[in-house]
Amino acid sequence: MNTKLLHTLLAVHRYGSMAEAARRLNLTHGAIAQQIRTLESDLGVELVRRAGKVVHLTQAAHRILDASQKIIDEVDSLAALANTDELRGELSLGTGNTVLAGKIPDILEALSSQYPEIQVRIMSGQSPDFHTQVERGTLDAAIAIEPSFTPSKVMGWHLLCDEPFVLIASRKHEGADPHLLLEREPFIRYHRESWAGQQIETYLRQNSIVPKERFELASTEAITRLVHKDLGVSIVPSAWHQWQNGLNVVGIPLKTPCKPRRFGLIWLRSSPRLRLIEAFLDAAVRVYKRDAQSSVHSLNKL
Repeated sequence: MNTKLLHTLLAVHRYGSMAEAARRLNLTHGAIAQQIRTLESDLGVELVRRAGKVVHLTQAAHRILDASQKIIDEVDSLAALANTDELRGELSLGTGNTVLAGKIPDILEALSSQYPEIQVRIMSGQSPDFHTQVERGTLDAAIAIEPSFTPSKVMGWHLLCDEPFVLIASRKHEGADPHLLLEREPFIRYHRESWAGQQIETYLRQNSIVPKERFELASTEAITRLVHKDLGVSIVPSAWHQWQNGLNVVGIPLKTPCKPRRFGLIWLRSSPRLRLIEAFLDAAVRVYKRDAQSSVHSLNKL
């Protein structure tokens, strides 16, 4: 549809007659009448009723006035958008609850300070689901765990951090042998169907440890609080320290190497929102790098 026809309808409404609309738009009365007839034909409804020299907009015309003005405003803004370097738009992002509570607020702060016109819609969930949702276009990007399989070549991936695993136990066990604790104390298992849970299970098998299982959860925070209540020990990602303050919990390094959990940003390489994704990635890289440097500085002071 030619938006000039909507301009004409709005002019007839604003100026009260076809004659005045023609004068304001520098057109003939006949041209205005023809444009109204064309618009009526396109929409399949009557928009103007004539009574002698007086015209009245129909109810159908009044129903589309607001929408017509919005369409014209959007079209008028296209040139400005095409000629500006300012990033704007909405980005849909997936992330797990641990990252959502830990890193996301700082990343959004960094992103907003540089690109205030970018809106971010966040969906929480699990990494295996994110890979499918990003590939299908349901999500634009996601902070997800690196999968054990080789991702599709249509997917982009940028590592943000390595997150080692650690044994957590009640403070009374501080300094104890981690393998002995795993064999003797009740075990609170990280959900075995998750990718992190599979890495933990691999570690237990490689070290011939058969723990006495008590609970199984998919939440690092919930597991940490159960350990605080001295209900068992657990192997969790190092992000557990987000909830360390005020809890009767200590972290004990594992005795043998355990492949870390690797977090990164995933996205569809052909995404139409690639510039927004790149802006978010830049903010995420800066936040993760800053926090990693802060952690090293804190350790050096000990």
